[in-house]
Amino acid sequence: MNLRNQINNDVKEAMKAKDTKKRDALRLLTSAFKQIEVDERKELTDEDVIKIIQTQIKRRNDAASQYKDAGREDLMQIELEEIAYYEPYLPAQLSDDELCETITKIITEVGATSMKEMGKVMGAANKILTGQADGKRVSECVKKKLA
Repeated sequence: MNLRNQINNDVKEAMKAKDTKKRDALRLLTSAFKQIEVDERKELTDEDVIKIIQTQIKRRNDAASQYKDAGREDLMQIELEEIAYYEPYLPAQLSDDELCETITKIITEVGATSMKEMGKVMGAANKILTGQADGKRVSECVKKKLA
């Protein structure tokens, strides 16, 4: 079963269980899928679905931090709950040690020796690490290794 079908089934299960928060959060996600399909006129792959989920999580994190700065703990909590519903659909995240080990291999393969070549390393890393690590974490590790 592909990831999109699993999410659709989870929406149905949430409806049966009368879990309105989960149902609404997952419906927002399926709405984002449909929007991309209509805009780009393509069938989404699991990789596309993962990228959309990551984008939605990033948006929720940004909104949560803004709500926190504004003193709106209630709205921040809603955003964090939605993130908790989305995260199980992502592949397992690499630990910091595993991430830096992978980045070291990529740097060796690319032959990068200085910060000037960070773009090459990031391009290769993003292809290999899609869904396994946040871009911010990857960037930080690459900077440490190339510095």
